[in-house]
Amino acid sequence: MPLIRRIPKRGFRPPCGPRIETINVERLNVFDDGAVVGMEALVARGIVRGRSAGVKVLGDGGLVKRLEVVADAFSASARRKIEAAGGTVRLAAKAGGRGAK
Repeated sequence: MPLIRRIPKRGFRPPCGPRIETINVERLNVFDDGAVVGMEALVARGIVRGRSAGVKVLGDGGLVKRLEVVADAFSASARRKIEAAGGTVRLAAKAGGRGAK
């Protein structure tokens, strides 16, 4: 019997689960200084697709503009780079889901 059939299976991972898109800090330089960058602004600029469940900002590259970035998750380096450029980071509020009140 093949090895894959002999090993026990645990859990379930849906094939079409929620998709979180990742973007790098460097891609945020296309916005004007002082702008609020959220999911709607990223979709309007074509940086992310509209059907994704959320956005995570990664810290690759540099940021030269002061922005208020609203996303579902941030890496530690992305948070440092945004705040070092004079901007602010804010987690997006999710409606519904587990633990929502």
